[in-house]
Amino acid sequence: MFNYAEGMFGFAREAQVPSLLDAFQIPYTLSDGLVFALTLHKGMTKHVVRSLGILTPDFAVVSSMSDVATVRLPYPLFVKPVASGSSVGVSAASHVTNASSLADTCRALLETYRQPALVETFLPGREFTVGIVGTGSRARVIGVLEVTLTGNAEAHGYSYANKKQVNARYQIVNDGPAAEASDLALKAWNGLGCRDLGRVDCRCDRDGHPHFLEVNPLPGLHPVLGDLVILADLAGVSYTKLIESMIASACERISP
Repeated sequence: MFNYAEGMFGFAREAQVPSLLDAFQIPYTLSDGLVFALTLHKGMTKHVVRSLGILTPDFAVVSSMSDVATVRLPYPLFVKPVASGSSVGVSAASHVTNASSLADTCRALLETYRQPALVETFLPGREFTVGIVGTGSRARVIGVLEVTLTGNAEAHGYSYANKKQVNARYQIVNDGPAAEASDLALKAWNGLGCRDLGRVDCRCDRDGHPHFLEVNPLPGLHPVLGDLVILADLAGVSYTKLIESMIASACERISP
């Protein structure tokens, strides 16, 4: 089964179809239900990633407005929904510099998306997304894509508006920080148990060291707009080859 099901409701929505396929012993592409249930919740993912010794920004999860007062992180901070994708809920308001704007942004996210907000220490450095193909010891990085915002973009992050309006430039990078991001991404990918194909997003601190932001084991595969597809194309991997590599990885799990 070529699994590309987002699901409908709840933190485990991406795990629903893989779990059903497991129940009927039907082989499928991409990660299993456990991985999807874990990684959709960015806060829970960061707990696991931190236990693996991987750098990730300090964070707090705000489930209600009463939690805002318990946040003990130095400003500036970055706030986004804890379980959304495609940069939904990320905007210029996500970058907060004081307690008042933190409360305003958390309130807006809680009311709009009906899910907790993830509050992280803001990292001011470069932003990378790392494309990975394969599973376990066969997993490999196909490229490290640097995302830089254009002059007319919303500031401070790769927001939903910036992504949809293509207010960003993309380039494959191979320097020292990109190599660090590549190593970090592979460690997170395998530590979380991800399979076949996906992305790991990273951002650098003020000293230039990448930190784990999130993993996407169900990556967008739009042939023009998908970040992983853009990365692959710039790295010299065709769309057909990208899909073939994902299926070949999944077929390794099928007993002869």
